[in-house]
Amino acid sequence: MLLLSFVLFTSFSKTISILSKSKAVVVWQPSHQTDTGKDFSEAKTCNGIIEAAMDFKPKLKEFKVWSLNEPNLHHPNVGSNTIIEHTSAVIDGKLSGYAYELQESNKRKPDVFIAVHNNGGTKRHAIWGYIHEGDEFEAENKVLASRLIAAISAVTNLENRGVLFDSSTGRNDYTCKKTGKKGFYSLDENVNTAKYRVLLEVGDNGISKEFLENPANQKKMGQALKVELAKWLHEKGL
Repeated sequence: MLLLSFVLFTSFSKTISILSKSKAVVVWQPSHQTDTGKDFSEAKTCNGIIEAAMDFKPKLKEFKVWSLNEPNLHHPNVGSNTIIEHTSAVIDGKLSGYAYELQESNKRKPDVFIAVHNNGGTKRHAIWGYIHEGDEFEAENKVLASRLIAAISAVTNLENRGVLFDSSTGRNDYTCKKTGKKGFYSLDENVNTAKYRVLLEVGDNGISKEFLENPANQKKMGQALKVELAKWLHEKGL
């Protein structure tokens, strides 16, 4: 038993060492929304997941972009990723929280961009992945999103609801200039320079509220997210 434990530990250590050599730049974008759900901060739960991911091995070239409490922005802690007023609009000379986050992300010249949000009104304790419809890297983004949501689903009791297009939500008034389709601002290739871009909707702010607010669950999900991302990066040679 001791020999087996040593072999497994040695194998894990070697895997971590290999994955730590990744040169890819990863940007994490937790939701900054504090206006979704009753007595609920989506910003807090999503940030908890991402902080757990960033703290876990392997250490990558990774950064977080977040507008929460940033001054001189409009909608820095509320708003939807699908609405022009909350994203691309400049109001009283001020950028939106989303625009600020994307500017900060692009400064890092990321290879991978991962946004984490919580869903609402679904009556499902589940997890969804979203990708940008019509994107040049649509197929690859679908694979990445599929793997990430599967990894989280595997360590929790969240139902895996698969990967959807960002045009499918039915609540958008933001449109991608290239495809002419409804989209998510943060996944738009005209806005976000990262090659690989996915958005995860983790749980539901109603039915999953207690689960999402539990720090142990946030940690478990963040760690699973990090491990699967690192494996994907290694397989891609990034």
